[in-house]
Amino acid sequence: MTRPFLSIVIPAYNEENRLPNTLEQLCSFIESQPYRAEVLVVENGSDDRTFEVAQLFAEHCPTVTVLKELSRGKGNAVRRGMLAACGEYRFMCDSDLSMPVEEINRFLPPALDGFDIAIGSREAPGAIRYNEPQYRHLGGRAVNTMIRLLALPGLQDTQCGFKCFRAAIAEELFQLQTLTGWSFDIELLYIARLRGYHIVELPIPWYFNPESKLNVVQDAIKMGTDILTIHLNQFKGVYDAKI
Repeated sequence: MTRPFLSIVIPAYNEENRLPNTLEQLCSFIESQPYRAEVLVVENGSDDRTFEVAQLFAEHCPTVTVLKELSRGKGNAVRRGMLAACGEYRFMCDSDLSMPVEEINRFLPPALDGFDIAIGSREAPGAIRYNEPQYRHLGGRAVNTMIRLLALPGLQDTQCGFKCFRAAIAEELFQLQTLTGWSFDIELLYIARLRGYHIVELPIPWYFNPESKLNVVQDAIKMGTDILTIHLNQFKGVYDAKI
């Protein structure tokens, strides 16, 4: 069987309610594409029936594979899926699918080419944010300002949940990843910059979901600590390994 062109990796923690609709949209989208694709749902130590719900869905949609990652943390789940994936391009996608599914093709050739990593951006020129409360937007901008000042200058939205990696880049970066929580993508982009990889920021239409698990204040404090860990890792040569 030929290698999939695209792998879509979905970390899923307590997502029994939102996940079925997301998978329905993704499977319908894949069926209409000229390329082969796979969806990997990585259940991440949920307290609800996320794993069972995903397995039931996979029984009638053969493009879906369900993995169980016992160690909690979004970074753990995404790493497990990215390293298990087979696609030439590997796309991470939040369970709430807050971006229209048709936008996925904008992250892929031929619509986009010559990149190593493409990151969805709610702040790049042309992006549109729908229904987001002003306080959430301002909180997010404050967090991004900290990230730009301390780790990733020039990137306007490192925390959007939609990112696409070329396969070889994904296999390299995710093997070097050390952070397991919300800051894992800051670390991945930081390593990518150290290694000279080309990162493209792609404006997207994005819909705010009031069920978001993000806590701006707590997560900002944790991200600050994690950024210090990233710099310490660089000093210690953790990211210098050849993969």
